[in-house]
Amino acid sequence: MNRELLTFFGLKWNPFSSELPFDGLMATPAVDSFCHRVEHHLVRQGGFALITGEPGTGKSVALRLLADRLARTDGLRVAALSHPSSRLGDFYREMGELFGITLVTGSRWTSFKGLRERWLAHLDDTRLRPLLLIDEAQELHVTVLSEIRLLGSIDFDSRAILSVVLAGDNRLLDRLGQPDLRPLASRIRQRLVMAPAETEELARLLDHLLQEAGNPALMTADLKDALCAHASGNPRTLTVMADTLLAIAAEQDREVLDEKLFLETWGEAPPRRANRR
Repeated sequence: MNRELLTFFGLKWNPFSSELPFDGLMATPAVDSFCHRVEHHLVRQGGFALITGEPGTGKSVALRLLADRLARTDGLRVAALSHPSSRLGDFYREMGELFGITLVTGSRWTSFKGLRERWLAHLDDTRLRPLLLIDEAQELHVTVLSEIRLLGSIDFDSRAILSVVLAGDNRLLDRLGQPDLRPLASRIRQRLVMAPAETEELARLLDHLLQEAGNPALMTADLKDALCAHASGNPRTLTVMADTLLAIAAEQDREVLDEKLFLETWGEAPPRRANRR
């Protein structure tokens, strides 16, 4: 959305964009608890944490909130894997870039040894394990997941030197149930399940997005109720529908989005909700 349209709607940014500024993110109590546990336990113990849920339930948002929180932890090295579908060779090349070391192409042992030495040095200096964040982790190959497990511990598996947060849809749970990955699954210390949101939670999210973007009166109460009722508990569905209405309102020069616009767009009367709080 261009600056002219943002000004027309009285917005600082598009509150329904997938590229939402950090100020627009909202942490639920469950996400806040998970971030606290990773910050105060996992990075000091090492091992794995897991975020799972259906697409659109907020896994990537939880990772963004976690990354921002941990960025303020003195001495903690946080890295994010950007290509989870890589094979083992490309995985090592990316890990070398993330942790600032040159790895020898074609030598798995040298790469393995170099990363562990870098993490051990960081642990000795800070008493904190480096943290690796992996979104869309259901795309990781079994060999890469197994390699991460082997990389992250020493002394006959008695000492963890890396912390890893895996985030993925429910296919990731299926993969972790495979025999080859059960050793990794047994090392998951912290979990966050992104369940479908209650209608009231979606309403709080919608109010938060509009407030932070600068125009809490952009939508009527009836339209908010309609969107939350039709989103089926999915925050992404909620914002996609709202973004569609915002684009249509911009085309028609409507400064306020209302229930009539909903009806014109989807051709059905939105269900009524009583006693919205």
